Parts: sequence; C-alpha cells; structure tokens
Amino acid sequence: MRTARLFRTSTFRLALIYMVPFGLLVVVLFGFLYLGTLGLIDSQANATIDAEIRGLAEQYAERGLGRLIEVVAERSGNKGEKGSVYLLTGPDLQPLAGNLDGWPANATVKNGWLSFEVRSGHGSAETSHEIRAKPFRLEGGFRLLVGRDMEERKKFREVIAETLVAALIITIILGVAGALFLSRKLLRRVEAVAETSRGIIHGGLTQRVPLEGSGDEFDRLSQSLNEMLDQIEQLMVGMRTVTDSLAHDLRSPLTRLKARIEVALRGADDPRRYRDALAQTIADADAILATFNALLSITQAEAGAARAAMTRLELGAIARDALELYEPVAEEKGLSLTQAIEDGVMIIGHAQLLAQSIANLLDNAIKYTPAGGVVTLVVRLVGNEAELQVGDDGPGIPAEDRERVLERFVRLDTSRTSPGSGLGLSLVAAVAKLHRAKLALDDNRPGLKVTLSFEAAPRDAGA
Repeated sequence: MRTARLFRTSTFRLALIYMVPFGLLVVVLFGFLYLGTLGLIDSQANATIDAEIRGLAEQYAERGLGRLIEVVAERSGNKGEKGSVYLLTGPDLQPLAGNLDGWPANATVKNGWLSFEVRSGHGSAETSHEIRAKPFRLEGGFRLLVGRDMEERKKFREVIAETLVAALIITIILGVAGALFLSRKLLRRVEAVAETSRGIIHGGLTQRVPLEGSGDEFDRLSQSLNEMLDQIEQLMVGMRTVTDSLAHDLRSPLTRLKARIEVALRGADDPRRYRDALAQTIADADAILATFNALLSITQAEAGAARAAMTRLELGAIARDALELYEPVAEEKGLSLTQAIEDGVMIIGHAQLLAQSIANLLDNAIKYTPAGGVVTLVVRLVGNEAELQVGDDGPGIPAEDRERVLERFVRLDTSRTSPGSGLGLSLVAAVAKLHRAKLALDDNRPGLKVTLSFEAAPRDAGA
C-alpha cells in the first residue's frame, strides 16, 4: 500500500517527466556519436581506396599489365593488409588477379561506390562480410576493383545499437529508482508533518514537527510550522488562563456588586443610602471595565492587528504626555517624579498602546513607592536603540518572580492589598512583543527598574 502511494506522489511524476528529456538527450548523444563515427570510418575507407587506386593506376601506366598483376596478387595474398579486397579483370571481366572470384553481380551502386557481400567459410562456419569498393577502368579495357571489408563498421554499428539500448534501460531504471527515492524521502517528511497535525488535532498541542538539521526547505518549512504552533499554543494557553482568571477575579467584584444592590433594595427608602450604593456599584463596574479594556489591549497587541497602525513617532513626546498626566498623582502621594527625556528619539510604533504601556509603568511605580520616594522616567538613544526606562525605589520584585509577573492576572503577595487586576505588566510585555522590543526587569537598588529597548527609526534626511 505504501509503495502504491509512492507512485502517486507529485515527486515521482515530476522525476519521470524530467527523465523523458534526459532519455532523449542520451539518444541524441549516442546518435551523434554513431553517425559521426560511421562517417569517419567511411571517409577513411574511401580515402584509403582512392589512394590505392591511384597507386595501382600509376603502376599500370609506368610498368605495364604484368607489374600490375604482380602488385595486386601480392596485396591480395597472405602478406597483404587484412580486410583489403582487390580484383583485376580483362575486358571480358575474367579475373586476372585478386582475392575475389569474379566481378560482383548483385552490387548496389551509389555515387560511384559499390556495396556488396562476400561469403567465406563452409557450412555452419560460413560468414558474410560487407564490402565497400570502387571500380576503375584502365587503358585497354581492363578493370580494377579496390575495396575494404566493412565488417568492423558493421560490428561498431551493432555495438552502438546495443549500447544505446542498454543506456536507455539503465536511464529508465535509474530514473525510476531516483523517483522512488525522492518520493520516499518527500513522503517521509510530509508524513512527519501529517502525523504531527493529527496529534495536534487530537489535543496534543505540545507536539512539533521534527527537524533533520539539514537546513533545507523542508527544515525551514517545519521551523515555520513549529513557530506557528508555538504561537497557537501560547494563544490557547493564554485563552485558558484568561478564562480561568476572569472567572476567579471577577467573581468577587460581581458578587459584591450584586449583594450591595440587593441590600440597598431591601433596606429603607433612603436616597443617601441609594446614592452611596450606586457610587460603589459604579466603582466596581469601572474596575471590571478597566479589566476588560486591559485584556482587549493585550489581545490587540498580541494578535499583531495593531501593526498596521504603527507609524514613525517621537518616543519622548509620548513619555512627556504620560508624565504630565501622573505628576498630580505623584505630588498627592508625596513622591518626586523626575525625568531625563532626550529630544528626537524616533521609533516606529503604535502611539496609543505605547502611551498606555508607559502609563501602566508609571502607575505601578507610583503605587508601590512609599511616600518620599523617587520615580524616574528616562528616554534616551543608546547606539541604534531607543531606550525607555521607568525606575522607582519601592520594594521591587524578587528576581525569581520577574518572569512570572509578566503573565496575566499574576499578583505577588505584597500587592494583594492594592487595587488592580494584575494586567499592567502583561500589557507592557504584549506591547514590547508587538514592537519587537526587548523588555528587562532589573533591580534598581532599591526598587524596580523596567527597561524597554526599541529599534531606533532612521533620522529624516533633512534632520
């Protein structure tokens, strides 16, 4: 069954398609070799025969018939060249000398050349030889026939034909074998992807397509698929986390909201009591809406949908706006809010999400810094990176918890009593990922220092 699948693969069909022109190329090459070699053999034979005829004609002209008979008899004898054919006849075609019994009767004539066959041996040992010869008429009516045995030419032709057939058979075998090999290799790689996909369909989100480490196009495709699966798994895990966390974190405020309304409705008709209940209900509803808005912002950043709205902007201008918004809050708590913001630090980013991220960082810093503390906001250009840094001298975050606080709804024990949903740093992490920025949480000695490093946008030509 598996072998039948190999024959149905596109690789097998493609290999066979490429094998056809390769086979034709083999035929053309052998055909060219065949025709060229036969032409060379024929031209050499013709040149040899012409030269011998001229030499024998000169012998006849200079020394007469007797000398010509001697020369022909000598060359056609045992001491003569093997494969040479001679015949000298009188005007009546009676043989005078040579190794032919008589003038060939069934010879074919083409361009002055004769082709005929002679037989040698007896019984089962009898063989037939193809002869190529040229006739020449001497003075006095004598005729001279000089030729060559073309048996070697015939054998060469047979060898070429057999070689061509063998080459075609080998080409077909190698082509089919190569097609099967490539099909098996491709099918194995495709099966690995299919097997992983089936496992994922049945709930195994942690499965990944195996890599061979060759770095070929299949490995690159598998790497891309694995990255996609990592993203899908992360989104699925995030979705489950959000669902569980929402169910847990919103149960309490919704329960309080419902209880407060019920108490207000069951109590005496007191407008002040109703007003207080409505005010607290609105505060709880605002907290719930803030949680949902933060989740929507995180989802927008993580999904990458906001990338289309990213433009060239000045990071320092956004930081100043956020700083101006939180200055009254810092003064009310008795904090010193300092800044070191450079002008002209340009990046490609999403203004709204960046502003929300900076606001979250400032809000956290102000929230956890005790009265009399200092919160700093720095924007500067460091090499090819635009760096935004928010620092405080509050309690900070232990090193072992700095990765965990970037997850949604994670709140450390020290922050349980403070208002919030545990989504502030999650949004910062999502925005950093959207901008392909590096996010680092470090010890400010004391306190926490959060650094976002963006790729700086090139300056305008006129700047």
